[in-house]
Amino acid sequence: MKKAVIIGSGFAGLSAAAFMAKAGWDVTVLEKHDTPGGRARQMLVDGFMFDRGPSWYWMPDVFERFFNCFGKKVSDYYALDRLDPSYRVYWPDAAMDIPADYAALKDIFEKTETGAAAKLDLFMKEAAYKYAVGMFKLVHKPGQSLTEFLDVDLIKGVFKLDVFTSMKQHIAKYFTHPKLQQLLEFPVLFLGALAQDTPALYSLMNYADIKLGTWYPKGGMYKIVEGMFAVAKEQGAQFIFNEEVSEIIIENKLARKLVTRSGNIYEADVVIGAADYHFIETALLPAEYRTYSDQYWNNRVMAPSCLLYYVGLNKKIEGLQHHSLFFDTSFDVHGKEIYKDPQWPSDPLFYLGAPSVSDKTVAPPGCENLFFLIPVATGLLGDTELIRDQYFEKILSRFESKTGQSVRDAIIYKKSYSVSDFINDYHSFKGNAYGLANTLSQTAVLKPGIRSKKVKNLFYTGQLTVPGPGVPPSLISGELVSKQVVKYFNN
Repeated sequence: MKKAVIIGSGFAGLSAAAFMAKAGWDVTVLEKHDTPGGRARQMLVDGFMFDRGPSWYWMPDVFERFFNCFGKKVSDYYALDRLDPSYRVYWPDAAMDIPADYAALKDIFEKTETGAAAKLDLFMKEAAYKYAVGMFKLVHKPGQSLTEFLDVDLIKGVFKLDVFTSMKQHIAKYFTHPKLQQLLEFPVLFLGALAQDTPALYSLMNYADIKLGTWYPKGGMYKIVEGMFAVAKEQGAQFIFNEEVSEIIIENKLARKLVTRSGNIYEADVVIGAADYHFIETALLPAEYRTYSDQYWNNRVMAPSCLLYYVGLNKKIEGLQHHSLFFDTSFDVHGKEIYKDPQWPSDPLFYLGAPSVSDKTVAPPGCENLFFLIPVATGLLGDTELIRDQYFEKILSRFESKTGQSVRDAIIYKKSYSVSDFINDYHSFKGNAYGLANTLSQTAVLKPGIRSKKVKNLFYTGQLTVPGPGVPPSLISGELVSKQVVKYFNN
């Protein structure tokens, strides 16, 4: 039986482990931390259960498909609730709850801008097409060659997919009211790039948001990790925790051994890097076996990093929603401070997750579990406790103002997390939280390759390669890489 060693057990690593084991490989996953999950690990403290990273559950069909591949269902591992409202948006002048019901959402659009309800139908019809073709044609391509895209549906639909139009132009074609434009731009702004630099193909995210809905796995997002971990083990994959890889030994242009910081050596017929791509290339490989130069990496456009706060309150906040977006400051200014002129934001937009609104198990009785997220530029220096505290005061004041309730006196737990922590914990390139921005020049074959050009049996998966950032793409990435490995060894 051939041996596959996978570096890292985030979503992509877990997915790759499950698919490789199913294909009959002897799979060992080496994980730096003491639990699986990577950025989606869990933190338990003082009766609070904090999901460390991802907090939005979109594209439920992708998760269902993953488990179905192993004869399982999502419901075998965790229960899902559809949130209604999906989320709340705080504008400078008012708050808007985004209903799960599409007809109710159309009413809101119409009240905001005359004629917008009918235009939303047209917008969503296009978005549905992009989701169907994009998710099942484009996203499932390994990005090895342009010939992969010689597909009848892709060729016929290339203009309908709006690859060469920007999201900003596309949305403005339908809606003129700033609130509606921002509402439709936010998925790409928070996860990838400025709307003017993102192909309109990504309106498929709006379909995921509005039609497929926002869900919550009871018990928290870590339930997904636990489910995938269980599937991988059921298939026969082995996991070794607290085992950080320090070197990949190359013999005859093949990755043959992995050395860990504890001094252990693992032999492999194939190595799959599910840790940070840049780190594996620059820190684990000898220089002559790197595919990409320092200049290449430094020229990549990165999706944001984050400034996060995990906060526990000893009281409940009245009228709070599970997800809230604070768009009460300038979209354009904050966007430029993330992508165009990287700097600590002057007056940031931010997101607030409150899973205790939907789930009593994530906080002690009578308490609230809060997760604040400020998107920030990658590569920022000096995320000191002083800077973190200053930003916390800023967003807390806005939160108190918008909700009309005091919070400061109720804080019984607070922990911050930012750029330097992403680097220390995950060797994250420039402290990125999400991976590469979804720009046209970083799509499909233009992303870092799923397979090394210098080491024949070294493959990559995760947010810095195809298909891109986000939890659903990471699940797909693990499947893609396993198929490429099997194909390589079967040829």
